[in-house]
Amino acid sequence: MSEPGPCIICVAITGSVPTKADNPAVPISVAEQVESTQEAFEAGAAIVHAHVRNDDGTPSSDPEKFARLMEGIRAHCPGMIIQLSTGGRSGAGEARGGMLPLRPDMASLSVGSNNFPTRVYENPPDLVDWLAGEMRTYGVKPEIEAFDLSHIHQAAAMNRDGRIPGQLYVQFVMGVKNAMPVDRDVFDYYVRTVERLAPEAEWCGAGIGRHQITLNEWCIAAGGHVRTGLEDNVRLDADRLAPSNAALVRRAVALCAEHGRPVASWRQARAILGLREA
Repeated sequence: MSEPGPCIICVAITGSVPTKADNPAVPISVAEQVESTQEAFEAGAAIVHAHVRNDDGTPSSDPEKFARLMEGIRAHCPGMIIQLSTGGRSGAGEARGGMLPLRPDMASLSVGSNNFPTRVYENPPDLVDWLAGEMRTYGVKPEIEAFDLSHIHQAAAMNRDGRIPGQLYVQFVMGVKNAMPVDRDVFDYYVRTVERLAPEAEWCGAGIGRHQITLNEWCIAAGGHVRTGLEDNVRLDADRLAPSNAALVRRAVALCAEHGRPVASWRQARAILGLREA
């Protein structure tokens, strides 16, 4: 078996749920998000996963805010891969993909529904197909958000029939209450399933809350890529809030060193994922 290559670190800077009451370091405004992204980029993150918020901190799907965020990240983090969220908390229906004409490098794509703590995260087939079509139109690479085993199978089917062209990038989301728990046997089966159904695919993992470091370590050790950041986890440990997104990135960098994995630069990450030049 060949040695694992460089590990891509994605930083999910803010999401749509954590507030400054949860952790004062959570960046809300566009200016705060740009500053936090720059710190994380300098710490080793090659991808930024981004949502935007309204002035009152509530989720937004405003393409103008996304445009300002992208402009700031490109100015202060040249070459960094920008991945915008099409998640359901930020809007309903096709509003969730209203920023795709901005042509970010990547966008999240959930290909099936699942339970969240207090609601159903609805991703009906017609919306999934529309979002995938918009991503094809604007040259945006999907990151598949796999909350369930069926989502891996669906992504592979969409890859075979051309709705998701090219190399798949699949993220296992584990630890969401009422959805897939953090379970090592499940994780290992997810990896084997991706390798069986889409041998050329790359994969990563996102652990929610205290499970973030667990998924980071499992992914790094198994040859995958990682996601970290304040969207998923506002703490360093039970007793300490994370002081920044950069601190969580540095923790992932340290785990890479422990497991002998180099951290992917933005250039390496673009090559691994088959993305266009910055």
